[in-house]
Amino acid sequence: MSTAFLQELQQIIDARLASGDAASSYTQRLASKGITKIAQKVGEEGVETALAAVAGDNSELLEEAADLIFHLLVLLRVKQLTLTQVCEVLAQRHQQKEPSGA
Repeated sequence: MSTAFLQELQQIIDARLASGDAASSYTQRLASKGITKIAQKVGEEGVETALAAVAGDNSELLEEAADLIFHLLVLLRVKQLTLTQVCEVLAQRHQQKEPSGA
């Protein structure tokens, strides 16, 4: 599995958000609660990810990191932003830190 799955996951999230089917879609139920609730979930998952890292449980860390990334993707999509845009920001930051002449 590669990071390309993140693009596929973004498409799955888009489809679920567009479905409007809160009865069968956790993604849609979360989105229907609004941006504050989604942001809260991102914060909760971030804390749980950090705690798992400190506890030294790599299996739990992977599970929590997956939850964090999923909820972050939902937040981005509800705000009409994309993972590609996040990658562009990261690339710009990297380029700005490159020493001149490199």
